[in-house]
Amino acid sequence: MGALLSISRVIDFINGRLGRIVAWLVLAAVVVSAGNAISRKMLNIASNGMLELQWYLFGIVFMIGASWTMKTNEHVRVDVVSSRLSKHVRDRIEVFGLIVFFFPFALVHLYYSYPFFMESWRTQEWSTNAGGLIIWPAKGMVLLGFFLLTLQGVSQLIKRVAIIRGDLDEKDDMMQEHVPIHPALADIVDPASAGIKH
Repeated sequence: MGALLSISRVIDFINGRLGRIVAWLVLAAVVVSAGNAISRKMLNIASNGMLELQWYLFGIVFMIGASWTMKTNEHVRVDVVSSRLSKHVRDRIEVFGLIVFFFPFALVHLYYSYPFFMESWRTQEWSTNAGGLIIWPAKGMVLLGFFLLTLQGVSQLIKRVAIIRGDLDEKDDMMQEHVPIHPALADIVDPASAGIKH
């Protein structure tokens, strides 16, 4: 189980870092959006490219940020029932939900987003709007987003099973900073940045 927990830590580290980076794109999207509004209203200048850039930035935040949201346990849940259940039962419901609902959902989207991206990349697809942007990088973010989300699901499953087995002492609901990294992976992950305690 130790090797699996080490893999989980690496996945958490990667998604945490990427999530924090793309979070700054929210500010970029606000600046672009404000610039679009000002140039359109005050200068009577409009740009399809800048409008599409605004959408692309939002899409990147949404797709890449989804795995970070899952990692930090900030996704939407229905707690009306689960809050009344014991921690032991909630852990098993989490494992069931990941296996029966999450993985089929994520894998189907991953399966269909691959040809969706590859066809766009092969044809070097561009927007049909005048002055629009190239499209394949945005479609690539869909593929990357579901890939990272699937990986995060694997990490969450590993941690939840480890808690049920007693191999992981859960200090909080997010299971963030308590799994020792495997020595073989120590040079990949910076323990200080990842908050890992040995």
